Amino acid sequence: MSDLRAPFLIPAQGERLVREAYRRDFRQRDAAIRNRDSWKFERRQHFEEQSSPSHDAFRRGDWDEAMRLLEERRDGLLAVAREDERRCSFFHRVRVIETPLTPYMRWELHSLRLRAECGERIRVIGVERVAVSERSGPLPEVVILGGRTLYRVLYTESGVPEGAVRYTDPGLIRGWENYIRGLYEAGEDVTSYFDREVAHLPSSTARSKTE
Repeated sequence: MSDLRAPFLIPAQGERLVREAYRRDFRQRDAAIRNRDSWKFERRQHFEEQSSPSHDAFRRGDWDEAMRLLEERRDGLLAVAREDERRCSFFHRVRVIETPLTPYMRWELHSLRLRAECGERIRVIGVERVAVSERSGPLPEVVILGGRTLYRVLYTESGVPEGAVRYTDPGLIRGWENYIRGLYEAGEDVTSYFDREVAHLPSSTARSKTE
C-alpha cells in the first residue's frame, strides 16, 4: 500500500468544461451507467458548498439548523441508493482526513455519516496514505463514472467549484480507478471513524476558522 502512487493528470490531455457544462455532462453520463461502479477521491479540507442549505446554516454559525437540514436529505439519499441497486451501479467515496479537523471537515463528516447510513460506500484515510504522491503538491479531486469517464474537478483557491477537466483515455481511467480502489480497501468505514473521532466533538461553525 505504501508504494501505491497516483497517476499523473495532464490538463492538455483532457477537455476543459466550465461549471454548467460539467454538471450537465456528469448527469448525462451518470444516468447511462449500468452494472459498473463509480469512484470519488476527495482531498481538499475545505470547500465552499453551492446550493446546500445545511452548509449555508453552518457558515452562519447555526449548527443545530445545519444538522436539521442535513437530516431532511435522508429520503432523497435513500431514493438514490434504491436507484443504484436497480442499476447495479454503486458509488464509492474515499475521503482524505487531516488532523486537527477543519471546521468544514467536522460539518462534512456529519454529511458523510448520513450518506453512509443511506447506503453510500464511504471510507476515510489519513493524509499519510497519499504522501508518496504529493511531493509536488496535493492530489486533485477526482470522480470516475462507470470506468469510462474521469473528471478532475476544479476549485478556486478558496474552494468554490469552477468546472472540471474531462478525460476518457481507458488506460488513464483504469490507473486512477485502481489507485482509488486501493485507498478504499485500506481505508476505514466513515461510520466507525465518525463514532470514534467526531461524535463527541462540540458543534462547529465556519467562524471557527479564525479562532
